[in-house]
Amino acid sequence: MGDEIEGYFSAKQYLSKKENVYPERATSIAGIVLGPHALPRTNDLEGSTGSSKTTGIPSGSLPLHATRDLPIHRQPSSGLLASSLRNEPAELTDTIAARENIAADQIVLGENLNVFGLYLSARGGPGGEFIYSKPGYTALVDAVAPAGGVVVGVPLNGRLENDLPAIARKVNERTRAVYLVNPHNPSGTVSEAASFVDFVHELSRRTLVIVDEAYLEFTADFEKRTVASLVRSGDQVAVFRTFSKIYGLASLTIGYTLAPRELASSVKRLGIGAFFALNSVSLLAATASLEDAGYVADIRAKVAVEREAWHELFRQRNVRFSDSQANFVFFDAGRPQQMIAAELAAQGIDIGRNHPPLDNWVRISIGLPQENAIARQAVARLLRPS
Repeated sequence: MGDEIEGYFSAKQYLSKKENVYPERATSIAGIVLGPHALPRTNDLEGSTGSSKTTGIPSGSLPLHATRDLPIHRQPSSGLLASSLRNEPAELTDTIAARENIAADQIVLGENLNVFGLYLSARGGPGGEFIYSKPGYTALVDAVAPAGGVVVGVPLNGRLENDLPAIARKVNERTRAVYLVNPHNPSGTVSEAASFVDFVHELSRRTLVIVDEAYLEFTADFEKRTVASLVRSGDQVAVFRTFSKIYGLASLTIGYTLAPRELASSVKRLGIGAFFALNSVSLLAATASLEDAGYVADIRAKVAVEREAWHELFRQRNVRFSDSQANFVFFDAGRPQQMIAAELAAQGIDIGRNHPPLDNWVRISIGLPQENAIARQAVARLLRPS
């Protein structure tokens, strides 16, 4: 929720408020990560953050106990952060392995969707096809072109969900991977839980299926919807997760992938997920977040209340909207998104990019309650009267 601040205020304004997500996670680490080398530069966190932009200023905050206990020191000449006498990658990997009930050698640390796309495209040579839903998040499929990969987009169905039958029909001998986002971005929709798991299982008999579950923890029945069990059972399935969403750590650029052993081993041999490619603060923050009992359920409930307030506005105005289960809403404004975005920007509200071919549809991220109220009032004034 905190990482989706692009819907309302700039990162600088947000940090100046000294709060992120909710006050109980308000201790920002901004004061200790100054300087050009303190954190890896990230130009676009949308993939797993909407349209948020950052240049190294963290919009995420650590749990309070994590900020007290960070064993860090500053190297005088470079401003780099380093840890002392700890193996943060191993600690995070062990924590994830216990949480996911999966072997450590099937875990690849890092925000690696683009890396996986490039690797899979290069490994099989030019001409491999990568299937995804459009409009959608494109980090993985955007990365396949340099190695000659071919992107195959499949339109969403009438409910703005992944059109699973249409996707299955596109799979052929050239298919290198199918990339699914569930809940989908930008619509926030989910496929029916049991049928989705069954679909991924059956499809994985034909090709690798990569499921981006960046927003899945916002759903109340997460355990029924995740396909992580398919990875554990040996299917050709990979699951991507991020700490940029419900954990509010977008600027720390940390996530992980659960992958088949052979695929995980192959990318690790290239240095992906290795200690030198990761940031100590990110690793410590991620580990602390997973150990923060009760936090996810608390934020999930708060997001659901705010999301329903948006949906009620749309119902009152007879506005079509998707059944989003994520930390954003998606609705048909009846006018081009660029026009809505410009009018909201004039009021200090940034809603990010459009999503062709759904040119009149607007995606707005859920922030803090007072911010949501301001944004809803502004949107209500722009919508046609009911």
